[in-house]
Amino acid sequence: MATIKEFVERLEKKGLVKHVKREVAPVYEVSTLMKVLDGTPLWFEKVKGHEMPVVANICSTKELISIGLGVDKKDIVRRFADAIDHPVPAEVKKAEEYIELPPDLTKLPILTYYPFDGGSYIASGIVVANDPEYGLNASYHRTMVIDKDRVVQRILPRHFHKYIERGLREFAFCIGPELQVLLAAGVSTDVSVSELDIANALRPISMIELDGHVVPESEIVIIMELTGEEHSEGPFLDLTETPDIVRQQPVSRVKKIFVKENAVFHALLPGGLEHKTLMGMPREPTILREVSKVCEVKDVLITPGGCSWLHGAVSIVKKHADDGKKAIEAAFKGHTSMKHVFVVDDDIDINDPNQIEWAMATRFQADKDLVLYPNVKGSSLDPSADPNTRLTCKAGFDLTIPWEKGKDKEKFKKPDLPMKIDPRDYVEM
Repeated sequence: MATIKEFVERLEKKGLVKHVKREVAPVYEVSTLMKVLDGTPLWFEKVKGHEMPVVANICSTKELISIGLGVDKKDIVRRFADAIDHPVPAEVKKAEEYIELPPDLTKLPILTYYPFDGGSYIASGIVVANDPEYGLNASYHRTMVIDKDRVVQRILPRHFHKYIERGLREFAFCIGPELQVLLAAGVSTDVSVSELDIANALRPISMIELDGHVVPESEIVIIMELTGEEHSEGPFLDLTETPDIVRQQPVSRVKKIFVKENAVFHALLPGGLEHKTLMGMPREPTILREVSKVCEVKDVLITPGGCSWLHGAVSIVKKHADDGKKAIEAAFKGHTSMKHVFVVDDDIDINDPNQIEWAMATRFQADKDLVLYPNVKGSSLDPSADPNTRLTCKAGFDLTIPWEKGKDKEKFKKPDLPMKIDPRDYVEM
């Protein structure tokens, strides 16, 4: 078995999954519990009107990702970066243990998250598309149900859109693949590099041939066909935890639905920690790769407080006067949707926002250390940017110790403890 269920079983063995045993409604009730218990992996055993259970919040922290990948938390970003640099195609086998359902989406426990949503949504689904020249592409596309066999999907002008322009009409839509596929599908890379090869390099995955499509083994595989129509898509809560606008987007028809025996449905809370982890975390290795070209990097973080998309922090080992400024420029290359980036010295723990703020308070002068990029393209997710042009003002904050203060460098650092002691020798812990 090579699907997300294997990951959930690992979490179960560690006692990290909470089971909701009472019957819950797919409209608002499941999503409310997901929000109230955000960060806690959940298994909904009885979803009203459905036999299939729902799992949620399973990728909501780096600690959970670490368990799933079998990689120490501090090593994930560099391991991910290496997989991007050295993708490895996976072996394809024939699909087994799949049951074909009628092409009727009402058979699946698809959730309605908020009262303002345009409809019920599949938020965790990954489009797997094949192009004769470029090969397989895997990417997230939020999917709003408009009929039992018709959906409308948000498709940005990226690789999947390029495939459509080149004539693609039929594609697969996967729910519940392996963890590394969920992570790699959020990577932005060259169109000639398959995200599935990155996933396989991160940790070997199982690829299968199903109904003429090569896909990552998943709990649910839906074969869809673009109809050539458009339909209003949205509103829908995005990473910023504010509703995204309504747009006209492409419509697809459901041709076939395949499910694993005893399948589970992976639901993703819009704007929740899992959404932020799966979208923001794949940007950390791309920032690391770019900043490493100009200076030595200790760590990279896309910050939860910055919607895990618009803000980033980078700690560097500063060796030259302009390393901080170079790191800022490179970081924006590594994640073009980022709005603000904070560069700190390697003594600052970027996972602690208080330490970043302390560095700003003690090491930063706005007239020297603030780098502005006015009137540049930003993220479509930023509600403060121009909604039509996406123009925004980006800013980089060089919070490193001023180079000219080098001889007084220790004055900019917090002192170590005066003595090495064990507090348990003094008080009960």
